[in-house]
Amino acid sequence: MRLAAGLVLAAVAATARPACAGEGWMRFRGPNGSAVSSETPLPTTWSATENVVWKTAMPGAGTSSPIVVGERVFLTSFSGHGVPGEPSGSMNRLKRTVVCVGRKDGKILWTRDVKARLPEQERTRDNHGYASSTPVSDGERLYVFFGKGGVSAFDLEGKQLWRGDVGSGLSGWGSAASPVLHGETLIVNASVEGKALVALNKATGKRRWLVRDIREAWNTPLLAAAPGGRTELVVAVPRHVRAYDPATGEELWSCQTGITWYMVPSMVAHKGVVYCIGGRSGTAASMAIRQGGRGDVTATHRLWKTDKWSNVSSPIYHDGRLYFAHEKRAVAYCLNAGTGEVLYERQLGPRAGQVYASPVLADGKIYYVTRRGGTFVVAAGPEFKQLAHNTLDDRSTFNASPAVSGRCLLLRSDRFLYCIGKR
Repeated sequence: MRLAAGLVLAAVAATARPACAGEGWMRFRGPNGSAVSSETPLPTTWSATENVVWKTAMPGAGTSSPIVVGERVFLTSFSGHGVPGEPSGSMNRLKRTVVCVGRKDGKILWTRDVKARLPEQERTRDNHGYASSTPVSDGERLYVFFGKGGVSAFDLEGKQLWRGDVGSGLSGWGSAASPVLHGETLIVNASVEGKALVALNKATGKRRWLVRDIREAWNTPLLAAAPGGRTELVVAVPRHVRAYDPATGEELWSCQTGITWYMVPSMVAHKGVVYCIGGRSGTAASMAIRQGGRGDVTATHRLWKTDKWSNVSSPIYHDGRLYFAHEKRAVAYCLNAGTGEVLYERQLGPRAGQVYASPVLADGKIYYVTRRGGTFVVAAGPEFKQLAHNTLDDRSTFNASPAVSGRCLLLRSDRFLYCIGKR
């Protein structure tokens, strides 16, 4: 039986809570979607009784990742239908909930329910559920995406400001791509709902532009600075990586990948180079693409391509290296970002299982969160060194990517939100 929403389990004394004054983590994978934080120190080891600052039961299930705005943590959940481990419920009872949690103590400050637009799909694969997209904030407003349920804007006190529609399509996998902000524009990968990229005025929700033929793409769009100073909006679709002008939606360039089916991992960029991984079918690969081109840049701007890949979890760029983990085999990779050379290919263990969450890097450590096998901590560097394997005695599933804030790691399962910090 699910614990009452807002219950904070008293695993640690209030007097032991660390200060939480840190950088913002206001979107999926933190600043610029890089999944890299300058926070230090961060814990290497924890358990159900060690280095848990607080643990809060959520008012529903979900796989969206937490974000942090000032002293508040925001995430989403769903209830009423299709909740893992509970009776199937009724489609008519399905609702999504926006949750605001105090960062220092884990208390739920407010929740706001968003009614589903029916009919939804009867179920989703692998219990992905109906709340998978991570919110984004500009520090004044919160923007959430619920697939067919649309995009909603809230102020930070929970007042709903507008609600917009980006399509009514459905998929057995559900929706997953998270919205991103560019100036006054909110950009949504509505591949499932409308086979489109949709740009909305963030103040009103009115459409600014729309790009069609975005299919089977579950990755969160990347905003990256190209040579010459222009910003490119980059998204991966089957067979291609494409770049657009985020102000107008004009296509700038495309690069062939050889990956013929859906694209899930989000991309990262550094100094004018985009790094993409994927591999459901076709030529499974990771690759580097130089930005700034025009038209088909496959022959001129694709710098390297290898057969190391992941189908779900996204990569990290740091200090000239690319890190990621295979979603089924839980193999951790480290590649030379300049050449694609494999520096290591090592198994996480023991009992890692599947890896759906994308890793984060902070304090010289990479945190790989597995679905049911705990979190593996690996030293950032060209040689593989597993520092720790941490579990929380929690039988729920961890699909969400961690957030880093205030020298703490925020971990979200389908039942709880944890704050992990040194004591």
